[in-house]
Amino acid sequence: MDTAQMAKQMIGLQRTAFDNSFAAMSTAQDQTEIMINGYVEQFPWVTDEGKQQMKEVFTVAKKARDDFKKAVDQGYAKLEELLNQK
Repeated sequence: MDTAQMAKQMIGLQRTAFDNSFAAMSTAQDQTEIMINGYVEQFPWVTDEGKQQMKEVFTVAKKARDDFKKAVDQGYAKLEELLNQK
């Protein structure tokens, strides 16, 4: 087995591990958001402005998470492109 093929397999394994870990993390974050929103809706002392700010925090967190995933995917794509040039 040549070195390039071994590198491709190792990168594939790492990418799969990252994708699975990222999916698990995303699910945990989404479920946490649902749980927190459920609690906040029951608290009468939380104002509408406070609820809106919490929604904005979750929106920013999701955008950051998606941007991170996009950057990692681009990195893997460039790495695979480099390995395929041989």
